[in-house]
Amino acid sequence: MVSQGSAPSLLEALNSDFLACKICLEQLQVPKTLPCLHTYCQQCLAQLADSGHIRCPECRESVPVPPAGVAAFKTNFFVNGLLDLVKARGDLHAGKPACALCPLVGGTSTGGPATARCLDCADDLCQACADGHRCTRQTHSHRVVDLVGYRAGWYDEEARERQAAQCPQHPGEALRFLCQPCSQLLCRECRLDPHLDHPCLPLAEAVRARRPGLEELLAGVDRNLAELEVARTAEKDALARLREQAARVGLQVEEAAEGVLRALLSQKQEVLGQLRAHVEAAEEASWERLAELEGREQVAKAAAAFARRVLSLGREAEILSLEGAIAQRLRHLQDRPCTPGPVLCLLPRLDLHPGLLDKNCHLLQLSFEELRPKEEDNRERAGAASATATQGGGEAPKSRSQGEPEAQCPKKDTPHETAEDGAAQAPKEGTAQVSQPQKTQVTPKEDRTPSPQEDRGAPAERDAKANKKRKFKGRLKSISREPSPAPGPNLEGSGLLPRPIFFCSFPTRMPGDRRSPRITGLCPFGQREILVADEQNRALKRFSLNGDYKGAVPVPEGCSPCSVAALQQGAVAFSAGARLYLINSEGEVQWRRALSHSQASHAVAALPSGDRVAVSVAGYVEVYNMEGSLATRFIPGGRACRGQRALVFLTASPQGNFVGSDWQQNSVVVCDGLGQVLGEYRGPGLHGCQPGSLTVDKKGYIFLTLREINKVVILDPKGSLLGDFLTAYHGLEKPRVTTMVDGRYLVVSLSNGTIHVFRIRATDS
Repeated sequence: MVSQGSAPSLLEALNSDFLACKICLEQLQVPKTLPCLHTYCQQCLAQLADSGHIRCPECRESVPVPPAGVAAFKTNFFVNGLLDLVKARGDLHAGKPACALCPLVGGTSTGGPATARCLDCADDLCQACADGHRCTRQTHSHRVVDLVGYRAGWYDEEARERQAAQCPQHPGEALRFLCQPCSQLLCRECRLDPHLDHPCLPLAEAVRARRPGLEELLAGVDRNLAELEVARTAEKDALARLREQAARVGLQVEEAAEGVLRALLSQKQEVLGQLRAHVEAAEEASWERLAELEGREQVAKAAAAFARRVLSLGREAEILSLEGAIAQRLRHLQDRPCTPGPVLCLLPRLDLHPGLLDKNCHLLQLSFEELRPKEEDNRERAGAASATATQGGGEAPKSRSQGEPEAQCPKKDTPHETAEDGAAQAPKEGTAQVSQPQKTQVTPKEDRTPSPQEDRGAPAERDAKANKKRKFKGRLKSISREPSPAPGPNLEGSGLLPRPIFFCSFPTRMPGDRRSPRITGLCPFGQREILVADEQNRALKRFSLNGDYKGAVPVPEGCSPCSVAALQQGAVAFSAGARLYLINSEGEVQWRRALSHSQASHAVAALPSGDRVAVSVAGYVEVYNMEGSLATRFIPGGRACRGQRALVFLTASPQGNFVGSDWQQNSVVVCDGLGQVLGEYRGPGLHGCQPGSLTVDKKGYIFLTLREINKVVILDPKGSLLGDFLTAYHGLEKPRVTTMVDGRYLVVSLSNGTIHVFRIRATDS
């Protein structure tokens, strides 16, 4: 008898859902296998049959239905054998079954309680019948085992070996031969007629003859999987290099723009807009290619896993019955062409025009080149460093593309096309000049007047140009192209002008997300990381400032995080519904507090000390310590403002003050830790919009989001408006929430789930 400590049973070696139909989610009934090697109930497949075809619910491959219907699909004997085993074992918690032989021997209607099972007869036996079963001439060689051990799965393998596959034409006869010309399994009766003259092989010998062919095909699919993995890794590496180079070029753009006149600011923002457009378009295309590669990889892995299971766990009859389908599927996957590497990826470069001080010339240009090996890229960087040193010596920088024509300054009396026309030009021979000097003249105050040649152009040509513009602009079609307004007078006279420097941009949608992200909260988390509250996918996601996904902080089941704040020792506070939670980095709930139901959402902010968290509740600001006790509670402005405040967004400054967006007063209010109002702004700079998310840098400057007009404005520590900081020119499309990291990086999330990161730089005016 097999001991309880033996190897895992056959059913335990398989996935728990292997015997479940993916359509009805029940145990498979009359399992039928499609050519793609996915198995479903015959009745479920009959319901999916439409116009003579079935689309596989898992891999979406279209399969023609045989003329005889879905019943003509191959029966999965491998699954059938496992189903018989499951049915025989029954429920482990059920009572003891009755003996199957007692009614036949003693004439009673029911047998005694069974204590053993015959693996050959598949019958449950009482102790007396089990002893007699071992003593008869016909059954003395049968294997009788303990019923408890059998139902625990100790004898699964032995039971499958002893219960041979039965012939469907001759009940009681086991399948023993394979007819080679007909590729049909035969019993002894079938062997006599009509296959008497056909060469036949015993099942074991036939399996030995055909196993090498299947294993060779399986090895070919394994090689394809390795190639897919290499292609996916190369695609991710290309995307990382694209982001790194884009960030480097963004800094180059800013460094070059620092030394030019203020009149060239609109041209600088235009080039940065083109850079962001290219990076976002390339990222979107790369994610689509990665999704395709992962999909193909999953399909190949599923087929290979099924083939391995059949070869390792199936009986001879089961292997041979599925051999044709498996071989056909593996050949199809093996012969399927594999992508050798990432598609053409254009890396941006910054080209400085010789006419650096001519205000009528565009001094900044972007060009794109094909992704090259890292050795060549290192040599190019060395050359770029040498060119930079030459530029510092007083010489104007030269174009980096060999053989590229030198950019010419446009004449004042020549009409020019917009930057969109220049951006629509297709790349040639690995290099694309996105912004040509003679095609990037921008006139902020006047509309562009078409030339007479353009007016006389054929309508078809004009339509073709418009189509090329639309294709290039892609997702950025709704971004305003108006120049960024000049800073306000307060900021102009302060002597210190904070400027945004584009750092990077990345999406927050991960492959496991079921819905498009809806970012409702942001906060710094750890060393140069951010924590993103995705309310739609009920997740707290971690990203580095460069956009690398670092995993997620588990949240309690059923919670949809709204606002989030990180405290000391890795603790995270967030609001969800009408509750405030504090969890650790492993997702364990430390405490939860019920909040007022009169507010749809509650803003959460961490105090500078990191050991307290503030939350807005029906106009109040409540502060809790790490133990969950209420430390203080106040209304900005005192009890006189009771019922007159509605703080939808809240943040804390490094100086210990609180800043909130009051939707009832339509203002931005600044107060100290006791609720005394230090300043409040409700002026025309809000453009009639309700104030949105806000964050504060190390010096106390407030960055306020105005979602309706695609802006982030800057206020001084007392709440006075200084001017615009980010506009649609910086790629803002419906900004939702913001946060500050290390006091130097402003992180802005958009409504489409994209995150932009800007480095804040303050220079003398």
